[in-house]
Amino acid sequence: ASIAIYMMGGTMVVQLGKIMSLGLDFEREKAFDHWAMLEVLQQGIYQGISLLLPFMLVMVVTAVVAPAALGGWNFSTKALEVKLDKLNPIAGLKRIFAVRGLVELLKALAKFILIGSVGAWLLMGYFPELMGLGREPIESALAHTGYILSHSFIILSVSLLVIAGIDVPFQLWDHAKNLKMTHQELKDEGKNTEGKPEVKSRIRNMQREISQRRMMSEVPKADVIITNPTHFAIALRYDAKTMAAPLVVAKGMELVASQIRTVAVANKVPLFEAPPLARALYYSTEIDQEVPGGLYLAVAQILAYIFQLKASVRGAAVPERPDDIPVPEDFFQGPGSTTEGD
Repeated sequence: ASIAIYMMGGTMVVQLGKIMSLGLDFEREKAFDHWAMLEVLQQGIYQGISLLLPFMLVMVVTAVVAPAALGGWNFSTKALEVKLDKLNPIAGLKRIFAVRGLVELLKALAKFILIGSVGAWLLMGYFPELMGLGREPIESALAHTGYILSHSFIILSVSLLVIAGIDVPFQLWDHAKNLKMTHQELKDEGKNTEGKPEVKSRIRNMQREISQRRMMSEVPKADVIITNPTHFAIALRYDAKTMAAPLVVAKGMELVASQIRTVAVANKVPLFEAPPLARALYYSTEIDQEVPGGLYLAVAQILAYIFQLKASVRGAAVPERPDDIPVPEDFFQGPGSTTEGD
């Protein structure tokens, strides 16, 4: 804006002077003709608007571009909303005497002192020239006035740039600081995002219960339950037509193992006591996972016995129960694992 005034100020002042002269220089008869005087006034207004229009366009462009240069536009209707809490005098005093309010007050005083000092310095510097304007011809005086005003605007604008150079980085730093969260806010955000520990614990318990119920629903479909006999229970299912290897459909220890055995007995699923194999399967496999290759032989002996035992019910010979179940030493896992029964 100051640059525009500096570039166009002299011309604008001279042209305004001419418009003023034309407005005051008319024939005597027109002074008694209202319509003629209105025509003179209308002509002067049109000429004044035409003269000031380029400067006003520069001001509009500056007002639109300046906020975008500092961070973009932010269209919001919140400023138009009626907020009754702003009418509270106590809250207003708190805002005034808060740290932020004091900082803003000091900034405003510093700006006032700087601009006032620069303005006083300009006034003292141009005082002799201002006093001499009355002795100059009208056109020269107007041009001289335009020069003084434009030059003063340039210097004042430089002062404002100095203020902006200090204030804008401070505002950016303060904005970034306000965006940072305190330790308590981070904890609260974590609770809101991830949930409170109590809620998370309940969710885990519910998930565990759902998983356990789903697992227990697979026990009746098992072909055999291999036990420890009390500490471990592993439910195996095998279909030679659809499976490449036996599948662990359920497993558990202690209380869960007891529940697996109870469900198996209720659904007439055979139990087979093989402590080393039970421990090996528990520590080496997961639910819905195939039996590892190292345990194929041991599991195959048990499944063969179970299938032959089921066939004996229909009249086949009763099979001999396998006692020596081979389990590789690599599968002896878990605390206190031994090859002996409980």
